[in-house]
Amino acid sequence: MTGDGQLRVSSLPGGVRVLTLDRPQRRNALTPALLEALAAALAPDPAVQALLVEAVGSSFCAGYDLGQLGADAEAERFPDARIQEVLALLEAHPAPSVAVIQGPAFGAGCELACACDFRLGTEEATLCMPPVRLGVVYAPDGVWRVGRLAGLQRARELFLTARELQAAEAQQWGLLDRVHPDAAGQARALAAELAAGAPLAMSGLRRTFQLLGRAPLDAQARSELESLRRRAFASADAREARAALREKRPPRWQGR
Repeated sequence: MTGDGQLRVSSLPGGVRVLTLDRPQRRNALTPALLEALAAALAPDPAVQALLVEAVGSSFCAGYDLGQLGADAEAERFPDARIQEVLALLEAHPAPSVAVIQGPAFGAGCELACACDFRLGTEEATLCMPPVRLGVVYAPDGVWRVGRLAGLQRARELFLTARELQAAEAQQWGLLDRVHPDAAGQARALAAELAAGAPLAMSGLRRTFQLLGRAPLDAQARSELESLRRRAFASADAREARAALREKRPPRWQGR
């Protein structure tokens, strides 16, 4: 077993690589260091036939660590730029992936789960996309990761209301494949089953589904969305959202 204190990497028989988020004191929120550890663990390896993504503690992943947002804003750096790159590595990995969601999966944590091929949750699993509470415009690729599973209208509801989706409803919406008290055991069995498949057939079929599920944006549309995202991320409302979260009070929006 290896790890950097934020991510533990281990192996199960049959070529299953286990990636365990290990920041329970921060509800496994993503940090730059954790993202880099994930990227390193996702380097192609012919010995890896399946990936299992899980977490320590009562939360799967609370999203991007809000303590990092101030520094990112001052540096005019989108925190989700690296998130999108790392999740693209997960999707492009030759091996299929399974996520175990045992509690809240918010924001980038929800998207991390959606980037996996399969999502198994306990009854305590809760999915939420809260960018409107943070005063930011979410990355279009991240919106699509949710939308291609739940459908655009349900994704619209999830993003625009920031509602917390409980396990049973998340399964109805297609965001969870199974809900089971022993989601971790079920996920290990599924990962072992996937690892037993023919590698070229598995990677080829996964690529087929990726291409069939694509919603490409042209350069003009991407440029427009980047402008909207930068304006929101640098806004007074975004700063107010961070202050309100720190001070545990409702935000006072100004629309600027």
